[in-house]
Amino acid sequence: MNTFENLQDLESQVGQPLGTSDWISVDQARINQFAEATGDHQWIHLDAERAKQGPFGTTIAHGFLTLSLLPAFFASGFEVRNSRMGVNYGLNKVRFPAPVPVNSRLRAHFKLLSYETVDNGGVQLTVEVSVEREGSPKPVCVAESITRRYP
Repeated sequence: MNTFENLQDLESQVGQPLGTSDWISVDQARINQFAEATGDHQWIHLDAERAKQGPFGTTIAHGFLTLSLLPAFFASGFEVRNSRMGVNYGLNKVRFPAPVPVNSRLRAHFKLLSYETVDNGGVQLTVEVSVEREGSPKPVCVAESITRRYP
């Protein structure tokens, strides 16, 4: 994991990769839990028998489930030691170019797109996140994550 001592150390990293997360497994239990939490019970996510006849041959994770894993990816992707907190500020350009079949392993790659100072000594970071599925040439999610971090 790439480690940065201070938020200011990120300023020189604009345009550069920040790191790569650990792998996360997406099994049917995780998909079911997400369906329960969100109320999205579409058959393509939950009905294994019906999904066998569908376009992907198996159940797939919700796109928003993949997106909801961003905090976990960030936690293992890179570290800023002297940052007491970070808050999610929003997202830009979210896309799901490929499905996430059940039992996939995912990880994220991070690239810093911008660094801006904000109130209270904080910085706003825009980070390109590309989520990879093990064994697939195409990403399953690409988004610009905007976070605010404070020393």
